[in-house]
Amino acid sequence: MTLKKYLIIMIVMTLLCWFGFIYVIFSINPDITNWIGFSLFYVSLFLALVGTSALIGFVVRFISLKQELVFYLVKEAFRQSFLFSSLIVISLLLLSRGLFTWMNLFFLIASLSILEYFLLSYDK
Repeated sequence: MTLKKYLIIMIVMTLLCWFGFIYVIFSINPDITNWIGFSLFYVSLFLALVGTSALIGFVVRFISLKQELVFYLVKEAFRQSFLFSSLIVISLLLLSRGLFTWMNLFFLIASLSILEYFLLSYDK
């Protein structure tokens, strides 16, 4: 897959995810919905955040790191966007359940950092 094709597909899919997220926000009432409505909210937000942060991360890396191969930049941006989106969505889920504390946030960041370190060391 070429870089141009990847970027076009990622932009289109990210826009579709954002439209899906907006549709979920305006069509689902959180007061009367069940777990399916909340799952749709969190999954659509997660996918939209992954796409957006992967695109932004790739563009920043592409501009600043011109020496590296594009494949490695895409792979790194997507991996880190997945972890960043996980942090945001899990934090929102904890906040909605009344379990969001600074200690939980610290453990979440520490566990995602350890996972990133493991993935970096496994990759090499």
